[in-house]
Order: sequence, then C-alpha cells, then structure tokens
Amino acid sequence: MKTDRHYAYRAEWSPDDNEFVGLVAEFPSLSWLAPTAVEAMAGIVAVVEEVVADMEAAGEPLPEPL
Repeated sequence: MKTDRHYAYRAEWSPDDNEFVGLVAEFPSLSWLAPTAVEAMAGIVAVVEEVVADMEAAGEPLPEPL
C-alpha cells in the first residue's frame, strides 16, 4: 500500500550558509542546500524520494503528510 506523499516542502534563505535550504516538515532531519530556491526544492524532494524508497524496502512505516 502506497502512502500519499504530499509532504510539506519549503525553501528558505539560510544566512548562515549563504544559500537556500530545502526542508520538509515530516522529515525534520533532512535538508538540501543550493544556490537557488528551485534547486533547493528539487534537491530535498529527491532526498525524500530516496529515503522513502529505503524505508519502504525495509518495511518501515512512512510519516503521514501534514
């Protein structure tokens, strides 16, 4: 059974890193730095897809979207 994956993504400026950071509320330990907001969003989406695939392969429950 596939879980709905409409997770709560956002990109915001990180003054400490001098780049945009892509974040996802349901996976607070994940982030992706990039020079543009679009790249930060694409990066975090790709990371989440990989993590979700690994979790599914291991039979771990996925977080529910907010």
